[in-house]
Amino acid sequence: MNWDVIEGNWKQLKGNVKEQWGKLTDDHLDVIAGKRDQLAGKIQEAYGVSKDEAEKQIKDFEDRNRDDPRYR
Repeated sequence: MNWDVIEGNWKQLKGNVKEQWGKLTDDHLDVIAGKRDQLAGKIQEAYGVSKDEAEKQIKDFEDRNRDDPRYR
């Protein structure tokens, strides 16, 4: 998954991210702006999980969406 592409398409992809992590608000998503490290940090804050768990969740999200051309 190419996070440079995700940053560029963030407005179109926010819905998928919000489906996965419903506790993230629109304000959170605006701050994240497609940056993977920001996403991990907001997941940690919103869900009270460790950095490793947040990274695992992001990896699972990447794996589920790897065939979606919007993420390449």
